Amino acid sequence: MDKVEQNLNSILKRYWGYDTFRAKQLEVIESIVNKQDTLALLPTAGGKSACFQVPAIHLDGVCLVVSPLIALMKDQVDDLLLRNIPVGLLNSTQSDEASNEVFQRMTDGTLKILYTSPERLFARESLLFTQLQSLTISLIAVDEAHCISSWGHDFRPAYTRLIELRQALPKVPLLALTATADAMTKQDIRQQLGLGQDPVFENSFDRPEIHYTAIRRDDENEQLLKFLEERKSESGIIYCLSRKRTESVSKMLQSEGFLAVSYHAGLSTDIRTERQNQFVRDDIQIVVATIAFGMGIDKNNVRFVVHMNLPKNMEGYYQETGRAGRDGLTSHALLL
Repeated sequence: MDKVEQNLNSILKRYWGYDTFRAKQLEVIESIVNKQDTLALLPTAGGKSACFQVPAIHLDGVCLVVSPLIALMKDQVDDLLLRNIPVGLLNSTQSDEASNEVFQRMTDGTLKILYTSPERLFARESLLFTQLQSLTISLIAVDEAHCISSWGHDFRPAYTRLIELRQALPKVPLLALTATADAMTKQDIRQQLGLGQDPVFENSFDRPEIHYTAIRRDDENEQLLKFLEERKSESGIIYCLSRKRTESVSKMLQSEGFLAVSYHAGLSTDIRTERQNQFVRDDIQIVVATIAFGMGIDKNNVRFVVHMNLPKNMEGYYQETGRAGRDGLTSHALLL
C-alpha cells in the first residue's frame, strides 16, 4: 500500500469509521486523485458520496459538488458537519447573510466541500461561477449525473450547462456519479460533460437484499392492505401515478390505522419538507407519493417500496425501488 492509499484509508477510518472501502470506491477515488475525469455507476446505497468526499479531504482546495435537490444536499451537509468536515451549501432558499458567510469561507480557504445546484451555479445574479475560477478547486463532482441526459428519467435542463464549468476549469478532474444509466444515457453523460474515453467504473447493480414481486392488479386497495398486513410496524414508500390517487390511498391507509401521508408537487414546499422530515425521523410510517418524492431521501430503514402502477421506465423503477434496504437488511418491492 503506497502513501496515498494509506492516507485515503486513514481518512475513511477517521471520519467514517470504516476499515475498508466498498467495491469500486477506492478505484474511483484513485482515478480522481490522479487527475482523471471519471464516470462512476454505482448502485443506490453503494457509497457514491464517499467517492468525492474522501478525495476532497485528501486534496488541496475546494471540492465543488453539483446536486439536483436541496433536500439531498442538506442531508449530506448535515452528515458532514457531524463528522467535523468543513462543508458549505449555496442554494436558493438561503439568506444573503448565510450565502455571504459561505463565500467568505471559500475565499479564506476554510472550506473543503461546497454543495450547490446547477441552477444556483449559473444564476444570472450569481457571482459563484466567476468566483470559482479564482479559487483552487480540487475536483468537480456531478451527482445524479443522469439528470444531464434527455434520455434519463430526471432530466434537468440546467445540467446541460455544466460543460461551461468543464471549459472554465479544464485542469480540474470531474467525477460524474449516478446509480441508473442505460447505455444511451451513459454515452450522453460522457458527451455532455466532455469526458471522452476517460475511466468508467461500474459496480454490480444487483441488490440481493431487495425481494421483487410483481402481481396482476385486481382490487389494488385490498392487494395493498394484504401486503401491508405483515408490515404494520415497517417504514415504506408507495408510488402512484397521480396526485389524486396519492391522496385517496393515504386516506384509506389512515382509516386502517397506518401513519401515512401523501406527497406530491401540488403541496407547498413547507408541507413537502415537513412530511419528508417526519418520514426520515420515523414520525410517520408510510409516504404515498408521486415520483416527486425520492431522490432527496437519505433513510436507511425503508423496508418496502410499492408501485401501484407500472413505472415509466426500468431506470426509474430501479432507482425508486433502490430506496429500500439501504441498511442491507431484507426489504421488499411490490409492483402491481
